[in-house]
Amino acid sequence: MANIKSAIKRVKIAERNRLRNKAYKSAVKTLMKKCHASIAVYRNNPSEDAKSEVNLAISAAYSKIDKAVKRRILHQNNGNRKKAKLAKAFKQVTLSADAAVRTT
Repeated sequence: MANIKSAIKRVKIAERNRLRNKAYKSAVKTLMKKCHASIAVYRNNPSEDAKSEVNLAISAAYSKIDKAVKRRILHQNNGNRKKAKLAKAFKQVTLSADAAVRTT
């Protein structure tokens, strides 16, 4: 443990920031899991209600990811990669649902 007063203060600040960053990363992971779950529901039962649920989940995840990038908790490329992964998953399900509707 540090003996100098400023070093003790830096240790406290680093711990506070670590916990804040951990909370943000955890929230991003939780919202991404919710998005993937709502996309799975939409894949199994494509309806307008399910699609609006997916859009709301993706919107919330995008917002949290953007805030984490703005606060430098995530690197910009990491945030962009996470958003692209969500968009790709939703697009694949949407295309397959549209194809199923057209063939029927």
